Amino acid sequence: MEERLVAREELKVDLTAALENNELEIEYQPSVDLRTGAVTSFEALLRWRHPLKGMMPPSEFIPLAEETGLIVPIGDWVLYRACREATRWPAHVCVAVNVSSAQFSGRLFAPRVAKALARSGLDPRRLELEITETLLLSGSDETQRNLRELRQLGLKIALDDFGTGYSSLGYLQQFPFDRIKIDRSFVSELATRQASKTLVRAVIELGHSLNMRITAEGIETLEQLDGVSANDCDEAQGFLFSKSVPPHEVPALIARIEASNKSPIRAAG
Repeated sequence: MEERLVAREELKVDLTAALENNELEIEYQPSVDLRTGAVTSFEALLRWRHPLKGMMPPSEFIPLAEETGLIVPIGDWVLYRACREATRWPAHVCVAVNVSSAQFSGRLFAPRVAKALARSGLDPRRLELEITETLLLSGSDETQRNLRELRQLGLKIALDDFGTGYSSLGYLQQFPFDRIKIDRSFVSELATRQASKTLVRAVIELGHSLNMRITAEGIETLEQLDGVSANDCDEAQGFLFSKSVPPHEVPALIARIEASNKSPIRAAG
């Protein structure tokens, strides 16, 4: 236990230097429109290439970043870099950036987003911020104010990992999200559990009734793709289309996906 604590403290020190030493990287994973086959957006995924330990999984360093407060400068860096990269993509392709609860607290988050958009030159309509239900738990006036200020900037807001533990229809009533992302845990059991099929169908119907687009995460098989397509899901994301790729591979990936999906991606029947 003592060794683990020491290792954790050492990792905190290393993470402090990671931003200054250019050890952080962003990879991008596409979402695909199931009606047209076009790439609609890329989710920005943070990576840390540790000089001694190699590529570190986000599950190991994101909690540390939140604990130390480093998530704020790291989050600002990710936001700006992702927006800047997106300016080099086709105009119909957006970029999605995850936002943690620690970043969202306080009154300065919306101005920081506005600054990233201004510095990068990205059209706000091409930026989507992904927040989780955990962030909404407080139900505070501050959270609502931040959401309103972000919406006023002209960007989109998605509810990520929907259904993983704190789902509440009240969230959808309080704030009109542009998108709901169905968590991969439901998608992975589409072929084996009737309950998963029913829940996925219900989320899609609910979202559409509220004029929200629906994205299914974690699509890895054609069977899963057919399952969400048959229920009129709007978009899908997962290894079936592509793993996350570094920035220089994005243009070729867009061309490859769209060339192979010239007809609508729909389930038979």
